[in-house]
Amino acid sequence: MHHRETHTVEVAGLIRHFPLFEVAPGVRIAIFNMLGDTYVVKAAAAALAEQLRDVRADVLVTAEAKSIPLIYEMSALMGLPYVVLRKSYKSYMGDVIRSETVSITTGRPQTLFLDEKDHRLIIGKNVILIDDVVSTGSTLEGMQDIVERADARVAKVAAVFTEGNGDWSHVVALGNLPVFVDGAGS
Repeated sequence: MHHRETHTVEVAGLIRHFPLFEVAPGVRIAIFNMLGDTYVVKAAAAALAEQLRDVRADVLVTAEAKSIPLIYEMSALMGLPYVVLRKSYKSYMGDVIRSETVSITTGRPQTLFLDEKDHRLIIGKNVILIDDVVSTGSTLEGMQDIVERADARVAKVAAVFTEGNGDWSHVVALGNLPVFVDGAGS
């Protein structure tokens, strides 16, 4: 295995080293994957739940897959049900609401599906959108689109990290990850 450069980050009081991956020529990002890191999931969930405690919401919503342990833990802490938007359709999902966006990570179209049973759960409700990292906001747009078409309202958007220097003032986040552009001095 070759040695990969990392970016050191504090996540809710814990120090982690995120591997750097090239996503475009000369452009690298720090990859945050909390799957398998129970301490980070629990710490980040607690910190976000604390920042969201004054938001009036009925349901938490995320897109699969890396945010699933986070939303589960936040659901337990906040006493709110959660919904996971799926990336592929299964027959048991029934009549779905779908939204298509282009993923920054893959550059390919990404479809999100809201299951029939979950639609019943969020209709007419105030929803908090949860993500692990908000970078281009394309997944967020897909989630927002589905929530609105399900006749629900987005009360707040929360993520463990925002990425890059977009305007993320509307996102409740624990930190920001830089985008590393070679030659531009990070």
